[in-house]
Amino acid sequence: MTIPSGSGLQGPVGVVGLGLIGGSLGLDLRARGVEVRALVHRQATAERARERGLADVVESDPAVLAGCRLVVLALPLHRLLDPAPELLAALPAEAAITDVGSVKGPVLERWQPLHPRFVASHPMAGTAQAGVEAGVRDLFVDRPWVATPDAATEPEALAQVQALAEALGSRWLSCGAAEHDQAVALISHLPVLVSGALLLGADRGAVAGVAAGAQALPELVRALASSGFADTTRVGGGNPELGTLMARHNQAAVLAALAHYRQALEALEQQVRSNAWPELQAELERCQQLRPEFL
Repeated sequence: MTIPSGSGLQGPVGVVGLGLIGGSLGLDLRARGVEVRALVHRQATAERARERGLADVVESDPAVLAGCRLVVLALPLHRLLDPAPELLAALPAEAAITDVGSVKGPVLERWQPLHPRFVASHPMAGTAQAGVEAGVRDLFVDRPWVATPDAATEPEALAQVQALAEALGSRWLSCGAAEHDQAVALISHLPVLVSGALLLGADRGAVAGVAAGAQALPELVRALASSGFADTTRVGGGNPELGTLMARHNQAAVLAALAHYRQALEALEQQVRSNAWPELQAELERCQQLRPEFL
């Protein structure tokens, strides 16, 4: 499927970084007839990206971005917040620049003075995979893509990023950066830590069982783990660097989210401890009703 001429999305599109998000962007844009020029850090990554067809041109020289109408910074948060001088020098002044970072307040503050056409955005899509092998087709279809413009954001640049998101099948949303960071702390960053805690709890509980005489417990809990455990621990078993960066750069909102979770967990624990089974069932029924609202 090609991009309709009236969509507002025009190539070439530059992609900086060809991991999960950047590689998926490249695959989808090329499938829709848009020229993609990619900048990567390592020559080995460039060679593999060419083999996978992630972009029309893949180079480790920032000059590859010359002439791009739109550039997507698909970089880890620490590199996004401390951009290389050679990258900044290579970004076309006339291009709209956007990012895909999961925290928006610090990114917007850092990048607004650096480029006049910067738009902070975040596609809410992903898998547990990372690196040049991770890119997949149709990653963004029916997923939210949120922008966090402020008074300094250029409307035409914002429209270009919206055209990109909609061309890839995403659902376009717009909100303030602070509201975005609070929301993703609750529904994205918190689950990573909760999922990690579940894995650690299962492991430590099994080790405690060995100390109490159940020698086979660590092996047994691993053998019995099935789809429910897999579903609830997927994000906790994902990219450790990404999880740490999200918590580090969205610390206040993540701590607030953890406090809400702790309160909910303690309330459930108290109901189990006190044999309050009708109350526990009522709370789980509320959870059953709530879940569809989040999916």
